[in-house]
Amino acid sequence: MRRADRLPPGRAALTLAALALTPLLAVGFGHAALGQAPVQLELERTIALPHVSGRIDHLAIDVRRQRLFVAELGNGSVDRIDLPSGETRRIGGLKEPQGLACLPDRNELVVASGGDGTVRFFDAGSLAPLGSVSLGDDADDVRVDQKTGEVVVGYGSGALAILDPARRAVVRTIKLGAHPEGFQIDGEGRKAFVNLPEAHKIVVVDLDSGRVLANWRAAHLSNFPMALDEAAAIVGVVYRVPARLALLEAASGTAKADLPACDDADDLYFDDKRGRIYVSCGSGAVDVFEQAGGRYVASARIETRPGARTSLFVPALDRLFVAARSSRARDAALLVYRPTP
Repeated sequence: MRRADRLPPGRAALTLAALALTPLLAVGFGHAALGQAPVQLELERTIALPHVSGRIDHLAIDVRRQRLFVAELGNGSVDRIDLPSGETRRIGGLKEPQGLACLPDRNELVVASGGDGTVRFFDAGSLAPLGSVSLGDDADDVRVDQKTGEVVVGYGSGALAILDPARRAVVRTIKLGAHPEGFQIDGEGRKAFVNLPEAHKIVVVDLDSGRVLANWRAAHLSNFPMALDEAAAIVGVVYRVPARLALLEAASGTAKADLPACDDADDLYFDDKRGRIYVSCGSGAVDVFEQAGGRYVASARIETRPGARTSLFVPALDRLFVAARSSRARDAALLVYRPTP
């Protein structure tokens, strides 16, 4: 999410044995109004990312091969981490890598770079380059349409590019009018829900026709992260100014909740198994919200590290990965949290 820094103050499930994660102590605290709350995320493992400086952007995972990928925007690199061993390999020489996507059936990695507007394809095993597509400017968030296998990339001053990974070519473009940040694809309806913070909007787009189906006015400023709960037909959006979590009806955009959240949010996820929401923030925290009496309430705030705003929740592994940038005292790292109970 390259433009974020210029605005005001995500086949087989791994077993625990395969992950070989060693439990560590987690630091958690409830919101002040709640007093002492049970720890809901335990820090289970820290994976060092040596020689990584600057901001870290999106993460992606290939569950089948137990590999996690990290876009290191400020470092011009992407790291591939073998989760069982912790071994790391690196793709270097990139210009502000931002969005990532894994194509496990093709054993490929997709990298969108904001610095040169390219979408590059790599062999996820050897990390050899396979080809690239130039979008022209600020290639950012990446999603894979699970129904068609197409790769969807937000870019430029306002568009979604839909790519055929087999041909490594753009098959169609959808104009939006402002740069897209976080977006999600509805697997059933072939719709994309897209945050347009510069236009103070959330739009709903038909991916087949390219038609904009709805324009929802943003309730606050700087709506960057987004998540979709398809079972409940709820769109989650976190604003940065002020720091608020909004839950909207997917059919109409009607607000169902508007709750305080941690500062400088960059990712949020629904944990359907536990009826929770996780929001990761650059202020150095993950906020946890839980369902209670048919609505979500703030239930815990878990300390991470300052600047650790990017995360990835993987239901198949039941783990939340939080990317922490480097500081004078510590290397960059991935913080691996296990939800409890």
